[in-house]
Amino acid sequence: MIKQIFLDMDGTLLNNAGQVSAENIRVIRESQIPLSLVSARAPLEMAAAIDDLGLTTTQIGFNGGLIYRRTQGKLQVLESHFIPSQTSSTLLRWLKENFPSVSCSYYTKDAWLTEQIDAGIEYETGLTGITPTLTTSQTLRTAAQAGIFKIMLIVFDQQTMLKLQSELLTLNLKAVAIQQSGTMYLEITSKNAVKARGIEYIMQEQHISQEETAAFGDGHNDLPMLQAVGTPIVMGNALDVIKSAGKFVTKTNDEDGVAYGITHFISQLPNEQNSELSQAE
Repeated sequence: MIKQIFLDMDGTLLNNAGQVSAENIRVIRESQIPLSLVSARAPLEMAAAIDDLGLTTTQIGFNGGLIYRRTQGKLQVLESHFIPSQTSSTLLRWLKENFPSVSCSYYTKDAWLTEQIDAGIEYETGLTGITPTLTTSQTLRTAAQAGIFKIMLIVFDQQTMLKLQSELLTLNLKAVAIQQSGTMYLEITSKNAVKARGIEYIMQEQHISQEETAAFGDGHNDLPMLQAVGTPIVMGNALDVIKSAGKFVTKTNDEDGVAYGITHFISQLPNEQNSELSQAE
């Protein structure tokens, strides 16, 4: 029996309009299986989905950088891993000097901050419905001391993305992890921010085994999560390299793939699974 589901958000739970469909909400609620969101998003960007699904379980934000519960609108932090303050300050200055055209913003536990509203920020605001706070140099220093959990870079041009990734690697920053999410996002977090770390925390918290867990994902940053559970399910909209990591491939995020996966691949476990969709090779 599956006793815990781990669920990515963008490209998985959320459709391409950034919403949780009524069908996904219905099936998740009716399944009564404990579920945790596991996302690169900040808690403030996860709050609406948590409320829609009526979740009271432990959640994982910032790719595993923050493990928390949200009760009556308040965050109870269980474990946190933010970028060291000197590293985050240095990195943000370097990005501003060397890639001024790249949309750059950053997150503390409670806030989304940026120095300017550009096309990337407007795009993200359209997806999340959240507007960042404009910052100053003093704000940056204060945020770095409080703990920056994620630096988010939105890059529309793929040649610029490749150049940015290459030059970031030459900085040899040991304290951070640099991951591409989708085609446009490059996210920098603590090296200890790994989705699988959050999953291990919840498995220990709930006293459940790997075989009793399932996960849904679609991106490269979901691979550690998919490898950490007993039943990895990959979205139909994922790249083939991600699909190969799944035990099952469900429908796309615009076709209520999470609801379909729970109904056809989880609710029937450990019995003979429905084979309408192909198993990943």
